[in-house]
Amino acid sequence: MRNRAKCKLCKSIVESLHMNDYVDCKCGEISVNGGDFTFGCSAKDWNNFLRIDDDDKEIPVTVMKPEEIGTEIAEVSSEPPTKDELLSMLDEMIASIDKLPDNAKYSSVNQYDLYTALLLISAIMKKM
Repeated sequence: MRNRAKCKLCKSIVESLHMNDYVDCKCGEISVNGGDFTFGCSAKDWNNFLRIDDDDKEIPVTVMKPEEIGTEIAEVSSEPPTKDELLSMLDEMIASIDKLPDNAKYSSVNQYDLYTALLLISAIMKKM
């Protein structure tokens, strides 16, 4: 997916093409930066910001305040997870990916994401 956005105020579409490319819309309301490496963006008012996917579809964004994200700390057990718990974790990962928009499903996976998935699969296989 390309790092593109549309300003609802001035209707301009902006795109960041590389890591150090910072681009404002015509009226200065929104900006994108970081190319397809970091997908950086900013807005004076997020209600005026739309992502634009590779098929030129407008994607409304959801902005959450840090307190809305949740700060609960999961309880850590001294016991290793059971096979059913591991399979449940894998199902949760799959479900969260299924909820992503199609364009996000085709974006690159970082090494930490891959490492986490492989650790989970390895743990499940060892329980069999």
